[in-house]
Amino acid sequence: METVITVAVIILMIVMGMFLIHLLNAQHDERIAAFHYSEAPRGSGRRSRPNQQPPNPLNRP
Repeated sequence: METVITVAVIILMIVMGMFLIHLLNAQHDERIAAFHYSEAPRGSGRRSRPNQQPPNPLNRP
């Protein structure tokens, strides 16, 4: 009897994990659709390329 309950709990956890992954993928797809041809949304952890400055060759160590 304990084995049946354990197997049922494991299957339930797998189904819940699949549902969570499905929700996260749907949320990600909505974000991608909203910003398809624009820069990355703020807070995504990536810096945009134009803000980076080239190294100054005069300040060599």
